[in-house]
Amino acid sequence: MNYSVILIVVAIFILRLFFLKISKQNEKNILANGGKEYGVANSKRLTILHIAFYLFSVIEAVVRKTTLDAISLAGLGLMIFSMIMLTVVVRLLKDIWTVKLMLLSNHKYNPHWLFKVVKHPNYFLNIAPELIGLVLLCHAWYTLAVVAPFYMYTMYVRIKEEEKLLREVIIPNGVLEA
Repeated sequence: MNYSVILIVVAIFILRLFFLKISKQNEKNILANGGKEYGVANSKRLTILHIAFYLFSVIEAVVRKTTLDAISLAGLGLMIFSMIMLTVVVRLLKDIWTVKLMLLSNHKYNPHWLFKVVKHPNYFLNIAPELIGLVLLCHAWYTLAVVAPFYMYTMYVRIKEEEKLLREVIIPNGVLEA
């Protein structure tokens, strides 16, 4: 078996752990400054599903003996794009970016054009391309068929939670000044 696909997945997963470390530090600071976490149960479901997506995709790649072909390379391209977009979102949100749904006590709306053009760039420009890319990279068609519907529903719930917080908390608190 050619292990290049597995090595790429491991490298992306390690990169994800780096971003998780940033999130954990930001979570601590938000809570220490009077912030609050929302949607705790759904965040746990998202975490489990994200790990399951990676795990089952890798299992499929091993079972299928997936090698780097045109489909895998397209998936790799999507994953690289998603990591670039994750970096952009983290830089824009700075110390308030977390993988959890957390708000500062006086959380304000970030008016950057990216948040106006793409309502939820972390989900639509990072997570969706990452997981689609992972499926293509690993040729993980069963993972797509079985895990993706649960992930999509859970992400739908997260977006609804976030939309409610935007309407009821963030926007009423005002807009960040440039």
